[in-house]
Amino acid sequence: QVQLVESGGGLVQAGGSLRLSCAGSGSIFSINAMGWYRQAPGKQRELVAIITSAGSTNYADSVKGRFTISRANAKNTVYLQMNSLKPEDTAVYYCNAKGVVTTARVTSNYWGQGTQVTVSS
Repeated sequence: QVQLVESGGGLVQAGGSLRLSCAGSGSIFSINAMGWYRQAPGKQRELVAIITSAGSTNYADSVKGRFTISRANAKNTVYLQMNSLKPEDTAVYYCNAKGVVTTARVTSNYWGQGTQVTVSS
């Protein structure tokens, strides 16, 4: 079994920073891409940032220049450094791992349980 466990969410004032972490555990052989999505109340889940195993990144326009995604491949862990936070960044943030190959050579996608980020004005 594969699990993604997120940490680092919380309450912060506008202009502040938070760092999210997501660690994959279980029978993981490799992971293609890891990323962060978010879902605000009444809205659809949206991509925030994604990073491939080679280090290529892609960001939502709304977070470019403020958020930085990084990854520790050996630890199956992805991070999201969030700076200059705005109230509109308030959402549940979900970790996603695409193309997870297990030691049994089965490929699947996985989601974390989500972590709440609240930015007060």
